[in-house]
Amino acid sequence: MKKVGIFYGSDSGNTQTICEKIADKLGKENTELIDVAKASKDQLLGFDNLILASSTYGSGDLQTDWEDFIGSLDEADFSGKTVALVGLGDQDTYSDTFCDALYHLYDKAKGGKLIGQTSTDGYTFDDSKGVDGGKFVGLAIDEDNQDDMTDSRIDAWVSQIKSNFA
Repeated sequence: MKKVGIFYGSDSGNTQTICEKIADKLGKENTELIDVAKASKDQLLGFDNLILASSTYGSGDLQTDWEDFIGSLDEADFSGKTVALVGLGDQDTYSDTFCDALYHLYDKAKGGKLIGQTSTDGYTFDDSKGVDGGKFVGLAIDEDNQDDMTDSRIDAWVSQIKSNFA
């Protein structure tokens, strides 16, 4: 398995913790965890395998560090890259923008081979830009309301995507 660059933005620490769990499941020797606040475009594009992770803030916005970084990817070429996405959100308080961060990451990385779509079953929300064709475009996590489901969701998702990181 080629090394996977896991790029995350985290204010409260939840996204970082989720990414650390994903790295453990993929094998620490196979992953590199990178805080997007300290990342460069060249560093991100240096990986053939990527996991991009962000929580959703306010009314569907990316996490602050991602907001600052994402513009640098406007001209980025993701062709030849395998990309998986992780979004965190609160489906009760922000039911109409649940995990919208997935959409913003997807919009930048859609030129790559996107993997890791997940079912919306088991979630209760009104709307999400992170849903395409009836599925989330990545892994959706709700640490506020369904933290008891996080580990099983991560396990299932990592099993689904792992073989794609050749």
